[in-house]
Amino acid sequence: MSQSHPQSTVTSSSTLNASHIAALRDAFGMLFDVEVVEETGSTNTDLMARLDQLEKPVLRLAVHQTAGRGRAGRSWSSEPGSMLMFSIAWPMPHAAHELMGLPLAVGVALAEVLHTLGVPVQLKWPNDILRDGKKLAGILIESAAKKTGGTWIVAGVGLNLLLSASFEASIGRAVAEAPWLARMDRNALVAQLLNALARAFDQFEREGFSAFQLRWNQLHAYANQEVRILDNGETLHAGTALGVDVSGRLVLQTPQGQVTIVAGDVSLRPVDATE
Repeated sequence: MSQSHPQSTVTSSSTLNASHIAALRDAFGMLFDVEVVEETGSTNTDLMARLDQLEKPVLRLAVHQTAGRGRAGRSWSSEPGSMLMFSIAWPMPHAAHELMGLPLAVGVALAEVLHTLGVPVQLKWPNDILRDGKKLAGILIESAAKKTGGTWIVAGVGLNLLLSASFEASIGRAVAEAPWLARMDRNALVAQLLNALARAFDQFEREGFSAFQLRWNQLHAYANQEVRILDNGETLHAGTALGVDVSGRLVLQTPQGQVTIVAGDVSLRPVDATE
């Protein structure tokens, strides 16, 4: 293997340890190498820069990210020790245009784990996980063509655990947290998420988003509610959110009839939101 990173890298972190995470992988999770670093700019950026050298899937987790990124080029603010921030690289045999529903599938996998851990969450199209209507986690999917055909996918996840009041004030909006998860062994939590995501990637590879469509719609935060679809602050569509189709597109019932929305850089807001 031509990469310079060992399979399990133990850092000085008192709570996150790559060897401990690796020991808790199941048959699907063992498809991944595990890396933990104290600090980096962005785990997504790190993996995207190494795709040509990777020969198998990798989970890369940082205790702190100094330049985390969200969807549409937005920054992702973080607070050391108060969040889980990681990225996974996975090779897909599909072309990039066949992977439209993948961010939603990742959301389903994460949400189902959180439910089993006693944290009731819902999904906001296309890539947010909500608790009590506030953002608990976000997902960023990036991709690059493989030299041998197919596509490398890098999925970044930021999950709030227990945030300080000063941090929430600094970002200027209310966000969700999960104190119960913050009390868990972090390595066991990461391993559960990794195992579920590995299983989801494998299933998506074989069955596409059709295997996740019903599961996503059952977790839909705005099912049958009035929403707006925004692009750079401008309303493109308004109507009732019916759910997602077999490709992962949002189906909206408007006065003019049903329309399907491709994610791109658009955002969804409930009609009573001030943002």
